[in-house]
Amino acid sequence: MNTFVEKAPSAARAALPSPLVMGYEVVIGFETHAQLSTQSKIFSRAATAFGAEPNTQACAVDLALPGTLPVMNKGAVERAIQFALAIGAQVSPRSIFARKNYFYPDLPKGYQISQFEIPVVVGGEVEFFLDDEKRSVRLVRAHLEEDAGKSLHEDYVGQTGIDLNRAGTPLLEIVTEPDMRSSLEAVAYAKELHKIVTWIGICDGNMQEGSFRCDANVSVRKPGGPLGTRREVKNLNSFKFMQQAIDYEVRWQIEQIEDGHVIEQATVLFDPDTGETRSMRSKEDAADYRYFPDPDLPPLVIADDWVQRVRLEMTELPRVMAQRFVTDYGLSDYDATALTQSRAIAAYFEATTQACGQAKLASNWIMGELARRLNADEIDIAQSPVAATQLGLLITRIVDGTLSNNAAKQVLDALWAGETPDVDAVVESKGLKQMNDSGALEKIVDDVLAANPKNIEQYKAGNSKALNALVGQIMKGSQGKANPQQVNDLLRRKLD
Repeated sequence: MNTFVEKAPSAARAALPSPLVMGYEVVIGFETHAQLSTQSKIFSRAATAFGAEPNTQACAVDLALPGTLPVMNKGAVERAIQFALAIGAQVSPRSIFARKNYFYPDLPKGYQISQFEIPVVVGGEVEFFLDDEKRSVRLVRAHLEEDAGKSLHEDYVGQTGIDLNRAGTPLLEIVTEPDMRSSLEAVAYAKELHKIVTWIGICDGNMQEGSFRCDANVSVRKPGGPLGTRREVKNLNSFKFMQQAIDYEVRWQIEQIEDGHVIEQATVLFDPDTGETRSMRSKEDAADYRYFPDPDLPPLVIADDWVQRVRLEMTELPRVMAQRFVTDYGLSDYDATALTQSRAIAAYFEATTQACGQAKLASNWIMGELARRLNADEIDIAQSPVAATQLGLLITRIVDGTLSNNAAKQVLDALWAGETPDVDAVVESKGLKQMNDSGALEKIVDDVLAANPKNIEQYKAGNSKALNALVGQIMKGSQGKANPQQVNDLLRRKLD
């Protein structure tokens, strides 16, 4: 629907070189449809619940029966305002709805009510990290529109069924500038956008149910040349398929150009079974839809006091929280961003830090050992069998010298397995308490030194690995309970 016009790059974009694929620069823009979390549709009172029997949630307005008129859903507008505030965009004080004319069997009106010339949200940007580098993607606009119904093919031999339950479902279509230069960057942007809309609660983000649908506009060009002809890859419903589809499309376009063919603007679908894209139809331009203002809907007027009220009621945004984590807890930008990937992760981190007073250690354990176990069990942090208070106490036992890092991992394994919820009970039952008796430790050190004169000679001759061998012997002699730092300090004092 939207024509991408390349603008001057942002500072974040200009500072980063564009990776090349077979000598070509990849150019990607996104159009994302986020289904808004209202209980009713955008222009009617019909329900929006997923999974209902076909055509049981389509009322007279959705079916476009004669004499029916659309009425704007206030909740949908408020969610658009929330999104604008979350990405630093402008809320248009006055926007209008238009009719986008095209014929699909599952579009009962013969047109879709959308916004064209004056959208409700203008500008803004989405920031994220990729390979420890901060990136930024600029947004052109976000506009409100209604969804179409759904054509059902798989259940009917030689026929097509029409389910109009989705007709009239409120959508926010979010359109970017062509700022992305690789499939990895595109996926990172999509994940960040998904985080934002779910964090502020305007969309449930369920990609399998179609609540968050991404279309990637992909083209290639020689570095510094004009933008190439784009092909739109439609309805990418997972981040994995998103990357596969873009990578395939890029290779296909380059091969076509290298073979002397001209890329034609088209809408394509990705087949996850073959890993290939296939052309669905030629791509329409705005003129093909014959947009004109919808005569049944007055202009949407949003007063500034409405915007300010929504601002005051909004939850703390992820980028604001991430900055607070940097300021209050002394975390790096990267760590703070990782810990604000979801509200659940952020809450877990703050609860853990409150329990132990060690923000950096809490960050390391959550992003390291805890994340590894969550990924292995394929569960969310909200389902973690180890509570934040338990992890906080575990970290406290590391700090006070009760546990070594390796012993702490064994305690975490026991907590994860549900052996007992008591950290200290695990430490006692498994005999994991670190040796802090300096006299007992010094005796072990002296015994190891007496038994390994050759390692002492090698160390004094400049072989640093000899010290590691001695440390290993001491740890073995203490059954792994010696404090490694104490061991190193004792050895150096005796040998230097």
